[in-house]
Amino acid sequence: AQGISFAKDLGNLPGNICTPAYLATQALALGKTHKSIKTSVLEEKDMQKLGMGSFLAVTRGSEQPAKLITLEYSGADKKQKPIVLVGKGITFDAGGISLKPGAEMDEMKYDMCGAASVLGTMQAIAEMGLKLNVVGVIPACENLPSHAAIKPGDIVTSMSGQTIEILNTDAEGRLILCDALTYSAKFKPDTVIDIATLTGACVIALGHVASGLFSNEDKLAQELLAAGEQAHDRVWQLPLWDDYQPLLDSNFADMQNIGGRAGGTITAACFLSRFTKDYRWAHLDIAGTAWKSGKDKGATGRPVPLLTQYLINRAASK
Repeated sequence: AQGISFAKDLGNLPGNICTPAYLATQALALGKTHKSIKTSVLEEKDMQKLGMGSFLAVTRGSEQPAKLITLEYSGADKKQKPIVLVGKGITFDAGGISLKPGAEMDEMKYDMCGAASVLGTMQAIAEMGLKLNVVGVIPACENLPSHAAIKPGDIVTSMSGQTIEILNTDAEGRLILCDALTYSAKFKPDTVIDIATLTGACVIALGHVASGLFSNEDKLAQELLAAGEQAHDRVWQLPLWDDYQPLLDSNFADMQNIGGRAGGTITAACFLSRFTKDYRWAHLDIAGTAWKSGKDKGATGRPVPLLTQYLINRAASK
């Protein structure tokens, strides 16, 4: 419950306070409070050395420096491979040059709820002292239009070496996540789960009740579905079939960052799957469940219950 509360507080903060640097400060504070957590923060110059051209492309329109935040929770033997949680940390999303409509744009302060759920989950497992190794990876930046911002049609090179034609600058979450997912391989993970308010299409598909779930391994999908039922923080599995992949074909790069209106949630997951071939991976699209609108407006803290329950189950099975 304290992890959920922490995630909600972070989500509800306005974008002028909850910046990428603020998220980094919160992560560093978690590391100070809990001896089991070691936090490190990479700056843009570090990301340039790593070749994170996709992540850095998104932050170009903003004066707020991007941060790549890593939290390493050590609760088990060093030999035990960690579970990596990757949280989308877009602290405000105006869409970039592909500007969003003005109505409800204020709610785009919630585009970092994936990152908030990782921080909330890390706090919860540290307080519980779970006997597991867990790594949180948070790519954090803003997506704003400016003279320096990326333009539709630009081509960037991701950390994996794959090139991406950016047709819509508002499909930015996948551009920061793909580099973070490539980076996650350095931890030699047992499992990687990314959490992101990724697509409006997911809200059309599942409404505000279930989060979307994709995985490249059925056993992992079943474990997450079961944990969701247990915690009443439910997810629904959608297909990750190869039949959808051609929608991302580009004439000028290895892939384009959008696949059209049809199956938008699925093509976003297919995009991410191209960067996760080396490990067991699941993707949670929480665009419909991370916050509520209208008179009940506010962050929900989801999917902290699901993630925490999954990790409790994993610790119990060791």
